[in-house]
Amino acid sequence: MMRAMFQQLRIIGLTAATMVAFAANSLLCRAALRGGAIDAASFTSIRLVSGALVLVAITQARRGAEPVRSAGNWRAALSLAAYAITFSLAYLRLAASTGALILFGSAQLTMITGGLLRGERPTVRQWIGFAVAATGLVLLNLPSLEAPPLAGAALMFVAGITWGLYSLFGRAATRPLAANAGNFLRSVPMAAAFIAFALATSLHVTAYGVTLAIASGAITSGLGYCIWYAVLPSLGAARAAIVQLSVPVIAAAGGIVLLAEPLHRHVLVGGSVILGGLALALWRPPARAAATR
Repeated sequence: MMRAMFQQLRIIGLTAATMVAFAANSLLCRAALRGGAIDAASFTSIRLVSGALVLVAITQARRGAEPVRSAGNWRAALSLAAYAITFSLAYLRLAASTGALILFGSAQLTMITGGLLRGERPTVRQWIGFAVAATGLVLLNLPSLEAPPLAGAALMFVAGITWGLYSLFGRAATRPLAANAGNFLRSVPMAAAFIAFALATSLHVTAYGVTLAIASGAITSGLGYCIWYAVLPSLGAARAAIVQLSVPVIAAAGGIVLLAEPLHRHVLVGGSVILGGLALALWRPPARAAATR
């Protein structure tokens, strides 16, 4: 019983750490791209390369480590690179609130669909909780929603789908650190092609922007994705999709604390509705929890 409780606490802790990393990554992207500290192509390229360097270094420093090239796969790497590239390009074309709705909507749809195709069947309570949390997401962003430009919406939709796919691919990873290292390493050629695009268009780099990109790649993306891959097999696709709706709430709280953004009523109401929906979707009655032990 104690072992099961410890395992449950471990899953909760790892999931919470992952959501905080994802929210921090959103704040870093916002500061870098919307602040004009760096162009989207350079930010994305540095993000992927720095993530690859840190993860490969950590992986190879471990005793008995296998070559990174044998871990990960090109399918996941392509999803990772596609997500990073389309997200950065879309971020410049969409309001943050509109982008969040499209990103999380398409990501959750992809992950839940993937789970259904693999035989997962969310409970009625999970569906209701997801609907409540999704409503909260709309309320959280409602005051600043606007009709999105077609190109930006399409890019963010692709970003959400590819992020959902990268998460689904992670469910099969038996070595999360090595798998992410291999995926990031395989994404480097795609990052090089993207930086070549930047050189041919509008390259703009500052020291501050580079620092934010490195932090995003090495810490909140690289290490955050490793934790995510470690906890995914215990969550299932539906629960993993639902729990990600906490990221906008954490990011909003981070913006208030770290960026001195004002606390508006819609943030408080929308955030409370999201958290209520998550609690409804993820909570298991004691009788059922006991029956599954």
